[in-house]
Amino acid sequence: MTELESSLFTVVLISNFIALILYVLFGQVTVRKLRKNLVTKELLGFGFISGWDILNVAQALAIPRGWAQKLKNSPLSSLFADADLLNKHTHKVDKILAFVLYWLLIFTFSGWIFLLLSEGMRRF
Repeated sequence: MTELESSLFTVVLISNFIALILYVLFGQVTVRKLRKNLVTKELLGFGFISGWDILNVAQALAIPRGWAQKLKNSPLSSLFADADLLNKHTHKVDKILAFVLYWLLIFTFSGWIFLLLSEGMRRF
């Protein structure tokens, strides 16, 4: 492992740990509140596994409105949370937490993929 890969591994590992803590915090603070609300309960998106709705809500609050509108108009819209409704029922802190969580997860996932690919390329 090169020094660059070692540094990236450390950064990705730390960001992964932070993302996991934010995931639990966001689920307990924001998504629990949305699950109890009768208006938003059914619009959190399809959950493939337990806790998937946390990712759906974070995505709906974190992505740009144009992207959210494209997801809402797609044939697979029932898989995603309703961003317009969630924006009405969340506070600024919830939105900031969702933004940080979602993009940190995207960075972490991309970092792991890059590290796996770089290791695979070295073996050839």
